[in-house]
Amino acid sequence: MNYRVFLAGLAVSLALGGCASKPASDASLKTGYAAEESRHKPLKANDPVDMEPKKWLMADLETRDLEGLNGPHSLAGRTLEVASLKDIRLADKEVILTFDDGPAPGKTDRILATLDKFGVKAAFMMVGEMAQAHPATAREVLAHGDAIGSHTFRHPDLDKMTFDAAMTEIARGKDAVTKAIGTDVPFFRFPYLADSKRLRSAIAARDMIVMDVDIDSKDYFTSTPAAVVERTMKQLHQRGRGIVLMHDIHQRTVRMLPALLTRLEKEGYKVVTLKYKRNSTPATNLVAQAQTSMVR
Repeated sequence: MNYRVFLAGLAVSLALGGCASKPASDASLKTGYAAEESRHKPLKANDPVDMEPKKWLMADLETRDLEGLNGPHSLAGRTLEVASLKDIRLADKEVILTFDDGPAPGKTDRILATLDKFGVKAAFMMVGEMAQAHPATAREVLAHGDAIGSHTFRHPDLDKMTFDAAMTEIARGKDAVTKAIGTDVPFFRFPYLADSKRLRSAIAARDMIVMDVDIDSKDYFTSTPAAVVERTMKQLHQRGRGIVLMHDIHQRTVRMLPALLTRLEKEGYKVVTLKYKRNSTPATNLVAQAQTSMVR
């Protein structure tokens, strides 16, 4: 093993962090998100799983219950038509699966294949730069029938930007994803979950639905796929339901997903499919809805 490559990759991975945690400094905002992903790929800094295959092999195998993977499944739940934030109401043991930061060729497509084996759909919150760089993969998500949203263009911390700059970043990201897939995207998620009442109100006024997070898998941590599954299930046991945050740019997420879906199925959870329903309510009336907490 080239330890210089390993150490350099690990350092970058730790600095990159994940969607639900704030960036360490403003330095990460100076470089585009797609450029970051592209530059890190040769070192596999985003995927310590790949850097130490022998170390991760057993942990990976431990997460997988492949028996019956291609057989009949009972994991698919109802389809939830939503026109605004207030419509996202989940019953006990209902979950919405979401994946941020993609699309990423070689990962997103494998996640779609796993979802298909279990007969369920998810929601993909795409970074504009990533969709622009990988439009074929973005269109594959659309063809699969999953919900699609935007996640800004460069994945900056909007909390560190002026209101006008943040809205420009949000609009640019939405436009890039829309152009990549050929249709409008109604959902939106804040990078690092860094929101504000003013931004949420402005987004609602533009007929966009904010996707919040209840269960953070923390799949961006350098932990085993098995640990990601256990961490996610522990939070679900505590809440009973919720929107699950994952990322389709990490190999560990690709590897742990069959085990997570198997656990959900065995424990009686149902995966809800999101479907956007255009709201006839005037956009000005949606501002108040954006400030109302989701009830699940």
